[in-house]
Amino acid sequence: MIFEWICIVIYSIALILIMLYAFAQLNLLVNYLKARKNQTDNDPVFDLTNTAEVPFVTIQLPVFNEAYVMERLLDNIALMDYPRHKLEIQVLDDSTDETVKTTAAHVDKLAATGLDIKHITRTNRVGFKAGALKEGLEIAKGEFIAIFDADFLPESDWLKKTVIYFKNPEIGVVQTRWGHLNRDFSILTQVQAFALDAHFTLEQVGRNSKGHFINFNGTAGIWRKQTIIEAGNWEGDTLTEDLDLSYRAQLKGWKFKYLEDVTTPAELPIVLSAARSQQFRWNKGGAENFRKMAKRVVSNKSLSFKSKVHGILHLLNSTMFLNVLIVGVLSVPMLFIKNTYAHLAPYFYAMSFFVLSSIIFFICYWFMYKNTYGGGFKNFISYIGMFFTFFSIAMGFSLHNSIAVIEGHIGKRSEFVRTPKFNLAAVGKNWKSNKYLRKNLSKNLIIEFLLILYFAFGIVAAFYVGDQGGDFGLLPFHLMLMIGFGFVFIRSLTDKQ
Repeated sequence: MIFEWICIVIYSIALILIMLYAFAQLNLLVNYLKARKNQTDNDPVFDLTNTAEVPFVTIQLPVFNEAYVMERLLDNIALMDYPRHKLEIQVLDDSTDETVKTTAAHVDKLAATGLDIKHITRTNRVGFKAGALKEGLEIAKGEFIAIFDADFLPESDWLKKTVIYFKNPEIGVVQTRWGHLNRDFSILTQVQAFALDAHFTLEQVGRNSKGHFINFNGTAGIWRKQTIIEAGNWEGDTLTEDLDLSYRAQLKGWKFKYLEDVTTPAELPIVLSAARSQQFRWNKGGAENFRKMAKRVVSNKSLSFKSKVHGILHLLNSTMFLNVLIVGVLSVPMLFIKNTYAHLAPYFYAMSFFVLSSIIFFICYWFMYKNTYGGGFKNFISYIGMFFTFFSIAMGFSLHNSIAVIEGHIGKRSEFVRTPKFNLAAVGKNWKSNKYLRKNLSKNLIIEFLLILYFAFGIVAAFYVGDQGGDFGLLPFHLMLMIGFGFVFIRSLTDKQ
């Protein structure tokens, strides 16, 4: 019975870790609701007529081979409503294709209007995005550094809404919420928007309102230049340089300000290969940062115990995919163990308590969904469908993301793979001709197909195990897993057509 006990122990540990994460999310929900209830309109006011009050700002645009969105990005940034004598724009261009020339021409065109905009290129991509930001910072004239990825389109008054918070000398970063230009393009974009909305409401507000560590999200935020320097500047030793610098800055005592009500719209990946590469980068980077930052967080004497717990769980966010995969894979043998060894019945009764994790997630995400779409019975019914769709597809990503997490924890290095942008408003139905799309299929595709069959077997087995005509307790879970891996597998094939 050695195999059975190994399954039970590993399965139990994974369930306990998921439960701890669920309780942390519940705590963030409580924080979020309190913050919303206590929200006031006493925000600082920016007086642009007072020249002495207007700080110099540098906007950095780190880009790499962005043929479809560069013109839109530059034209949008040029509309920023901010005194021109206090604004500098750096186009940090690491491109290796023809966009270097077209971007240079567009920058020259905008510079001719009196805009202080510079096209900065490098001979290599050392440090990738972090390296480009660091080199730009060396010559940046701004006291504050705003950063936007190529697909982000900030409103013209974005700087007015953010810079003012730096009146508080303790604030090192102001981060805004991401919006979604193509939320309803497909099931894939709806699921991504669902997950990001949870992060930008429940998690960012829930942590920030209680002084716990949050992260700069790599874009749509603005840094105090002094904060970047004091925290040790940008480093390219992880795939999420934004999370890395965020933690180093907060460990130095700098405060972050998150603005839920300032939304910066951007484009979500519309093909599975693009979503895969983005998810891989985020999840591996999270694990890399746990490896790099966990000891510093735990040993920091100025942090409260609660902030340390939330900080560690934040750094372990991506590791939840590994726990979900473990629970999913072991749930099939656990079905047989349950119906073979009658003396283990008390253990399985106790394990049923862990369904509470799903209930907690359901409650937490409902408040997030209601905040976006509104309440009411009709929206609640829609939410139920989206909740199970989201979790099914998230489970379908669990193998891919678990590999990323394992690589991050063991220190395996990999290249920074950018997410291809599309500019759907311009290219429309011709998006499949995007030259940056990765044409090769994922190496994990065969394993994902085998997992579809594996969980289908688990569903069929539910009707035959036990003495009471079947055991259907895990059937919904196995059905969601089969659907999730099936979605990922089919979309991986059809997106290549």
